[in-house]
Amino acid sequence: MVEDEVDDSEVDQWEEFPVVLQQKSMEYSIKSKRSSRARYSYGIIFLITNLIAWFVRDYGESVLPVLQYSRACGDEGSECSHTMGVLRVSLGCFIFFLVMFLTTCFTSKLYEVRNVWHSGWWILKFLMLITFTVIPFFVPSDYIQLYGEFARVGAGVFLILQLISVIEFITWWNNYWMPDERKKQSSCSLGLFMSTVCYIASICGIVVMYVLYASKTSCILNIFFISWTAILLVVMMAVSLHSKVNRGLLSSGIMASYVVFLCWSAIRSEPATQKCSPQQQNSGHGGWTTVIGFLIGICAIVMATFSTGIDSQTFQFRKDKVQSEDDVPYKYGFFHLVFSLGAMYFAMLFISWNLDGLPRKWSIDVGWASTWVKIVNEWFAATIYLWKLILPVVRQTKVMDHEETEEELDSTTSV
Repeated sequence: MVEDEVDDSEVDQWEEFPVVLQQKSMEYSIKSKRSSRARYSYGIIFLITNLIAWFVRDYGESVLPVLQYSRACGDEGSECSHTMGVLRVSLGCFIFFLVMFLTTCFTSKLYEVRNVWHSGWWILKFLMLITFTVIPFFVPSDYIQLYGEFARVGAGVFLILQLISVIEFITWWNNYWMPDERKKQSSCSLGLFMSTVCYIASICGIVVMYVLYASKTSCILNIFFISWTAILLVVMMAVSLHSKVNRGLLSSGIMASYVVFLCWSAIRSEPATQKCSPQQQNSGHGGWTTVIGFLIGICAIVMATFSTGIDSQTFQFRKDKVQSEDDVPYKYGFFHLVFSLGAMYFAMLFISWNLDGLPRKWSIDVGWASTWVKIVNEWFAATIYLWKLILPVVRQTKVMDHEETEEELDSTTSV
């Protein structure tokens, strides 16, 4: 009788085991969805911070008289508006996401307490954000200026991470559509069509830029920018089609479109006072086109930060790791680190990378500093892409040389 009771209890335990596993699986699924929704909340926080920085820059001195009561803001609050106002808001946003980075980095499982902190406690985080945003308005201007110098470096690091993320996406997209023995002919046709469209768009972009921004022989700098971009297109296509590389036209076509876009964006950032600049000197907000362009620019900043933040797999050393159901859906530490760097990046765009200038209302990323940052960004993007194409060939050559050396040593030893 005792043995029968023991056997019955064991059977009951085994019958309950699948139920427990199913409950655990459902619990992990709910936590994973909550964590995925949390990143959109952080994106909204980042967008709100961008809007606050814009408001403080353009209207803080006239609409926020309370700034005059802060000793750090100087006479009539001039040190807490315009460029300095943007840097103060950026510093608050940077501190908020830095704290989130320090408290969530190395989180790997959904059942950890840090996962609950990342996905919840929104009232406390809202109070933290307000506190961190207000505190910099009481910090002396010398320290804010020092943060501005530091923000230039952080914004540069953000641009590098963004470039790597974009190039990895282009590589993945090329591998997805590249035909192989298991792919159908339709994939090959679609990939060829997409590469053709990208190259046609790139060539048309080059021609349009020549017509609009380099029609005069006096526009030497614009002619140089556009011509060098055209050369980069030819080099990327040639390397991609080389017999030892053999990556096809799709990745180089997409990269060509991206490089042409960067060149166009750089020329568009030239100061309005220049005779070859596409900008026109406007007073005030300059009409609805300027307002819409400004809002699109802010949305682009948020999207660039968000897309880079969730792309933690690109920057992992081990990409063959199998994802378990209790693993976090993305790396929280990397996500918040990118957003903290994004706080520096939007500050640089709002002040056009110039710590001593006075940015124009409803303008974003306009000035010679912005132009050269984008041009260097374009050249650096092309360099990284070409290096990713050449690197496998270089490694293969080294392996073959090493094997030949070993064979020669073996033959010598045997003799």
